[in-house]
Amino acid sequence: MEPQTKRFRKREAILSYLQHTDAHPSAETVYAGLKSTMPDISLGTVYRNLSLFKDQGMIQSLGSVKGVERFDGNINPHVHFICTCCGAVKDLHEMHIPRELNSQAAVLSHAKIQACQLSFTGICQECAEKEII
Repeated sequence: MEPQTKRFRKREAILSYLQHTDAHPSAETVYAGLKSTMPDISLGTVYRNLSLFKDQGMIQSLGSVKGVERFDGNINPHVHFICTCCGAVKDLHEMHIPRELNSQAAVLSHAKIQACQLSFTGICQECAEKEII
């Protein structure tokens, strides 16, 4: 078993990586991004910690994008655009989620709403330009 300091060092590095990128990486991308500075990190360690962070509400999962789970270190409510062609995920910070959306969902579902994720899907500008050519 790993010494406590190494385990927490890796855990902190994984969380920091997610909190300092807006690329919405997969576990494999996080692993590749940390491997050069932490050669002893394993993909399993990344997966276990991402699951832990997700369960604790420290990160959010955007679900599967082109068959790969993607993560976001920004847990504040915000809107995403997901390209169905290339899989790019972009934050739409200029767009705000209406506060009444949660209360409307609570009334309609007869449930206590804990969170809302709003994502739009379509074809990004880069992919659209490639299709024209």
